[in-house]
Amino acid sequence: MILIGQYDSPFVRRVGIALKLYDLPFDHRPWSVFGDTDAVRDVNPVTRVPALILDDGDVLIESHMMLDYLDSLVPAAARLFPVEEPGRHRALKVAALAMGLAEKAVSLFYEHRLHSVISEVWSGRCTGQIRAAAAALDAERAGHETPWWFGDRLGHADIAVGVAVRFVRDAHPGLLDEGACPALFAHWQALEQLEVFREITQEFVAPA
Repeated sequence: MILIGQYDSPFVRRVGIALKLYDLPFDHRPWSVFGDTDAVRDVNPVTRVPALILDDGDVLIESHMMLDYLDSLVPAAARLFPVEEPGRHRALKVAALAMGLAEKAVSLFYEHRLHSVISEVWSGRCTGQIRAAAAALDAERAGHETPWWFGDRLGHADIAVGVAVRFVRDAHPGLLDEGACPALFAHWQALEQLEVFREITQEFVAPA
């Protein structure tokens, strides 16, 4: 398999971490949608990352779809999303909330980076959504006393939260009050100490 995209993207990073945790061999091509536009478009006509080229040449173009595929390659007991309910939908909800936070952070970054006139309405809306999602995640995490979100074992929900928080901190320094979300940021800090998080990482570089 070939993973397309840079690890400063939370969406690319979550897939790279899952590939490593599953010990699935892959090549990484750190292409940027700005610096490598044509190459990315040749793989994904939407010109977005991540893209995952499978061994048979098929291409997956959305990070959750990629995780679903990777989960299918390992035994059920090893999957990073629970197989049975209600654990499955609870983990999916946390991951979706974290990725929603990341999406709004990306949208806010582009609003400030790419537009000569910033929409204060849109900027304020995105900021409010990011902070609301972080508060919801903090309250959810505070309700769990286990080492990881849903027990003693790391899962996709943990990874989604980790990569989302990292991106917000890198792209929007000071936007989130860490003191207001102590459970969330403690969880993120624990994740960043893991070997796989230290390996699958990249300093955030704003597009030129």
